[in-house]
Amino acid sequence: MRKIYKYTYILATAATLVFQSCGKEYFDELSVNPNQVNEPTLPALLATATSKAGLRTFDAGGVINPYVQYTANPVAGGANDIYETIDFTGTWDQLYFAMADINEMKKLATGQSSEYLGVANLLLAYHLSIVNNFWGAAPWSQAFDRTNFTPKYDTDQEVYAATVKLVDDAIAELSKTNATLKLVGTSDLIHGGDRVKWLKTAHAIKARLLIKASKTPTYNAAAVLTALSNSYTSNADDAGMATFLLRNNWAQVARNNSLLTLGGWLSEQFIDHLNSTTYGIFDPRLPKITDPAISPTNVNYPRWIGTVNGAGNRNNPPHNNTVKDENYISISSQWTNDTAPILLVTFAELKFIEAEAAFATDRPRAYAAYLAGIRANMDKLLVLAPDRDMYLASPIVAVGASSLTLALIFKEKYVSTYLNPEAWNDARRHNYGYKDFGMPLNAVLPTFIRRLDYPIGERSKNGTNVPAPSVRTARLWWDL
Repeated sequence: MRKIYKYTYILATAATLVFQSCGKEYFDELSVNPNQVNEPTLPALLATATSKAGLRTFDAGGVINPYVQYTANPVAGGANDIYETIDFTGTWDQLYFAMADINEMKKLATGQSSEYLGVANLLLAYHLSIVNNFWGAAPWSQAFDRTNFTPKYDTDQEVYAATVKLVDDAIAELSKTNATLKLVGTSDLIHGGDRVKWLKTAHAIKARLLIKASKTPTYNAAAVLTALSNSYTSNADDAGMATFLLRNNWAQVARNNSLLTLGGWLSEQFIDHLNSTTYGIFDPRLPKITDPAISPTNVNYPRWIGTVNGAGNRNNPPHNNTVKDENYISISSQWTNDTAPILLVTFAELKFIEAEAAFATDRPRAYAAYLAGIRANMDKLLVLAPDRDMYLASPIVAVGASSLTLALIFKEKYVSTYLNPEAWNDARRHNYGYKDFGMPLNAVLPTFIRRLDYPIGERSKNGTNVPAPSVRTARLWWDL
């Protein structure tokens, strides 16, 4: 008999998770089944936690992709393209469900295993940071009190501070080398039970959290560089989840889109960023990310053409990628094929963080990190070495340390974080300052979107504590 150990949480409010050990009926069944147990084990909870970390990264990426113009709706006036209010109750709930499972893992690991406790703290920080990045203030200090159906909202900055503390706690636990109960590799769907890799990932997430404060008075570039010095040293360290019921979720988007009018069409902004339109240089990562567009009637049809956010497909109708007249997420890409991992954080991203953090004080180091980030991302995408080296040698890219700019760092990082929710944090920190990055057509807001509306489900169940509505152009505390 297949054994599944699962803790289920019912959202009595969308933020308060009332723990139920799968209900009385479930335990009645277990009580007469000698082949099952009525308590989850740490390995079972680890499998659930690491799986959900990947899946929730996919969910969050789907939320932000139109905002950073990685993707666009093939139909004009798509709500996510033009900044209309969207109810993300499902996303909110799934993030808190994931944290509820991880919180149980943390409680069970406390006093038993520093390795499981360290991973639990880190994954709590990871999910909580997504909530914080999307909405700002959120329930945390009272979120998992089973007796409290209306938890208070901790402020934007309090939630951020909580994520940093969780990461510091994770680093402290994962630095211990004498754990008697070690991670089970087959249950760890991200790092295969490798404590050292988890410790590196904890430092990587800390660097990401600290660089997010780059526009605030509390920003400390030296602390970012310290975290980076203890993090990844190559692409082999990347944190990704590649265990799926069927296939990578982005590959499923691509497969669905190849037959029907669904999501996954790539934005004109992103395609032009790569196809030489914007920067005057063709990026060899483009054919490693998407397949060429084709036209059944025009052999000279542009191979690389994106969908304009808010405008929809240029050749409408049919809005159907059986025609493949515009570029879209591809199952042939190392990022989005059937077995590709959903990446949480990568070595390439960290090199761009290093470049930014070192920019003001050590320009040669910043420049070396900038080039290393490009190289790492291209290697990850299996760009051929001659194509990679030609790009890196171009005077448009190889500008020299003295001519390096933050805009160039953000330009290249934008490619490396393709489909990752962290890209929205960068876009906001960079004030959407990518070259030729424009507002979507027929946007309902006067300026770029900066935050999400609180979900309807949360407002209906915990309305007394949900902060007063803020316009979607209102900036979070770090987005000055």
